[in-house]
Amino acid sequence: MCQNMGQIHIVTDSTSDLTQEEITKNQIHVVPLSIQIDNATYTDGVDIQPEEFMEKMAVSKELPKSSQPAPGKFKEMYDELGKDGDQIISIHMTGGMSGTVESARQAAQMSESDVTVIDSRFIASGLGIQLLEAARLRDEGATLEQIIKRLEVVRDNTYLYVIVDTLDNLVKGGRIGKGRGFIGSLLNIKVIANLEGGAYNPVGKVRSHKQVVNHLFKQFLEDTAGKTVKMASISHAHGMKTMGTPLKEKIEATGYHDVRVQFTSPIVSTHTGPGAIGFVYFAE
Repeated sequence: MCQNMGQIHIVTDSTSDLTQEEITKNQIHVVPLSIQIDNATYTDGVDIQPEEFMEKMAVSKELPKSSQPAPGKFKEMYDELGKDGDQIISIHMTGGMSGTVESARQAAQMSESDVTVIDSRFIASGLGIQLLEAARLRDEGATLEQIIKRLEVVRDNTYLYVIVDTLDNLVKGGRIGKGRGFIGSLLNIKVIANLEGGAYNPVGKVRSHKQVVNHLFKQFLEDTAGKTVKMASISHAHGMKTMGTPLKEKIEATGYHDVRVQFTSPIVSTHTGPGAIGFVYFAE
């Protein structure tokens, strides 16, 4: 069968929480962020892995800093992939938490290639599901327009919650004030936030891990009532024992057995600190 159109290439950053195997199998191209910790700079997912990063962060005096890729890095990738006239769709972590998508947009304007940049409005598996869906459609022969339309549907039906176990990193990162952080840790408060509109919004505070699990499970049941769950995923920074596993067991008891579990990227865990989980699901 002769194809009268070029290929569609998928580009992303290093925050999708997809496995290396999934990235390779789906031919997804990654432009990684970098992370500075104790005066050393690492390339996310290349020369530092999530668990090793957690160990370094635990003993670091200062909060690690993540940096978006320079536009030049994206431009190199776009120029190479698009040199034969192929189309490129570049899908990234929410612009509400990082300048990565903006960097990609600048590069798309500088490149001669045909690039469409998309703000996923999510992080972690919320971005990952959009990449997998884009790859599935591309492999089925969908056009770029069809993929873009479908991603809008996926975005509108994806829910993401982040639960922070300790407020230390949020205080260090200036996301909440010291006084509030101190009181929060005294009271052992767990903050539940969603990513509505692509930014971090606290939506609830509870006092125990068990309450977190119950809150999330109740939310999951409400949001997916009468729908088919297409994906459920737990990303964590050493938060499985306290919250991730009990939540996974509750979801499996409903008959959905494909809950993905993965360690989250340093870019996410530097904001949340240790013990956090991210819970993402997509239903339609």
